[in-house]
Amino acid sequence: MGHADLPTLELAFPGPERDRGVAAILNGQKTALTGLLEIFEHAGEEVPQTGQRFSVLDSEGRPAVTIELVDVRVVPMSEIDDDFAQAEGRGYSDVAEWRAAHEEFFQSSGVSEFLGHTPVMDDDTLVVAERFRMVEPG
Repeated sequence: MGHADLPTLELAFPGPERDRGVAAILNGQKTALTGLLEIFEHAGEEVPQTGQRFSVLDSEGRPAVTIELVDVRVVPMSEIDDDFAQAEGRGYSDVAEWRAAHEEFFQSSGVSEFLGHTPVMDDDTLVVAERFRMVEPG
């Protein structure tokens, strides 16, 4: 199955944040990612499944790397731990840093515009916690 056949995955919004995320996957630092369940529901998308492969796009919309999901859980924000936070590959020292960054992103204007409102962020907010492995660069 070639890149063209794979569903695509876009990290954050195009620009420096996405570029850093893609680079962190390519250098092996990033092996986890988190989505807001409400975004999947609003978009009418299924929650990804373990074993699914995605073509991760760069800021120009080109395939940068293929990943395969090895673990997918829908959990309240309060269940994310330091280990998962560090696997996100963004240099978070602990889950508190991870949470602050994710709350800021999920409540950003881009996400709020997409949802039509600013999502509530608390311990019970459901997130899609995904761990993955890199299948191949490019």
